[in-house]
Amino acid sequence: MTVYLVGAGPGDPGLLTVRGAELLRSAEVVVHDRLIGPRILDLAPPTARLVDVGKSAGSAPTSQEETNALLVALGREARVVVRLKGGDPYVFGRGGEEAIALAAAEVDYEVVPGVSAATAVAACAGVPLTHRGVASGFAVVSGHDVSSTGPGVDWGRLAEARCTVVVLMGAAQRALVAGRLLSAGRAPSTPVLVVERGSSPQQRSVRTTLGELDAVDVESPATIVVGEVAALRLASYEDRPLAGWRVVVTRAASSSAPLVALLERAGASVVELPVVEIRDPEDGGAALRAAADRLAVYDWVVVTSANGAERLLGLIRDARSLGRARVAAVGPATAAAVRRAGIVPDLVPDRFVAEGLVDAFRALDVRASGRPGRVLLAQAAAARPVVADGLAALGWDVDAVVAYQSARATPGRAALDEVARADAVVFTSASTVEGFLEVVDRKGVPPVVASIGPVTTAAAESAGIRVCVEAGHHTVAGVVDALSAFASSSGR
Repeated sequence: MTVYLVGAGPGDPGLLTVRGAELLRSAEVVVHDRLIGPRILDLAPPTARLVDVGKSAGSAPTSQEETNALLVALGREARVVVRLKGGDPYVFGRGGEEAIALAAAEVDYEVVPGVSAATAVAACAGVPLTHRGVASGFAVVSGHDVSSTGPGVDWGRLAEARCTVVVLMGAAQRALVAGRLLSAGRAPSTPVLVVERGSSPQQRSVRTTLGELDAVDVESPATIVVGEVAALRLASYEDRPLAGWRVVVTRAASSSAPLVALLERAGASVVELPVVEIRDPEDGGAALRAAADRLAVYDWVVVTSANGAERLLGLIRDARSLGRARVAAVGPATAAAVRRAGIVPDLVPDRFVAEGLVDAFRALDVRASGRPGRVLLAQAAAARPVVADGLAALGWDVDAVVAYQSARATPGRAALDEVARADAVVFTSASTVEGFLEVVDRKGVPPVVASIGPVTTAAAESAGIRVCVEAGHHTVAGVVDALSAFASSSGR
């Protein structure tokens, strides 16, 4: 039984350490701070108990002593307890107090360092804390200590040293911070960087001077950087193409992760609004299982989506079950799902749509056999007949089997409220367009609409929705690239 004091980093899930993510995935209980984001908490198993002991300015829902006692009690009853703290546990995280309490109670614990906001936030805003010829060191202080009358920060020495000063949790105390440093001798013209919500999609940087710091409009959580380095402006999170954009993703929750990850990497704040969900076919998958048992009788196995590929190939032992059959995938995402099953697709068309797949079959050389052969087509229940009819017209003997069906999902109220503030929505299929309109209606469509390809665009426009962006490559990466290009060209 162990309590792990884990640093979650400054906010960006990508800055969580590998060790921290590993422990979260095996946690039975997660005791977390207020500002730990849902993307990080989602790493915990669905069965894990989540306990919020966060503190906000002016209130303390759970005292430090109560948190210490809770960790001791949980450490005695659970096998894996993760105490998840923002930044690094030992940098103004009171992790030392928790460690002492656990040691006194003879409860095993381990500290897992995290990326501290003290260094990460400035870097994410394009400012190095040290820079040759500008600053050779830095000091980190807590905003909570600024007004302390007891032993604390030696502001005189900080001013004399001319090092970079980083103030964590200092938004509410910025006037006092400025006053302390000015009184100690720092010049009013000293550059200052203030970063709200550093490393998150909502990051906002303000550059000012020490003399004007008290007038800056800033909200918590914020990090303040004082010193000549604050005048530097290197690459920042705010330079990413979708920084500041709130983008709605309408894909099924089971398949949205790749799109969400790419949007967040481009700087977007993502609103997940799954309007469809993937379910078993009406027959419970009986026809699919029967088809999987006889794949070797076919010349080709054709899959038109990642969901179809995963469901069909998940039923076979390994590639030997295919016998002589070759595999065709409609596009890169579907091909990737085939490869995850240990099989290399034999055919992926240049155009990642049903019509492109039919064209690719039209170009096949079937002279060796003298005629087309048998094809198993695994597809969605409501799939367009383009592939089945097109291959049949070319002379192939097509057995179409339903691998899954899409059903309407009911998004939560919180997600629906977020849509009203969104800048863009991404549609990846006709079913996501239809589902979105059922739960939001046309008046709630965000200003910018992005489509993964022509079929989805046609569905949107037939419903009266103007599509602003269509992916050149009909993949989730393609639609994110297209939306990023649109954002850059529009200056938004």
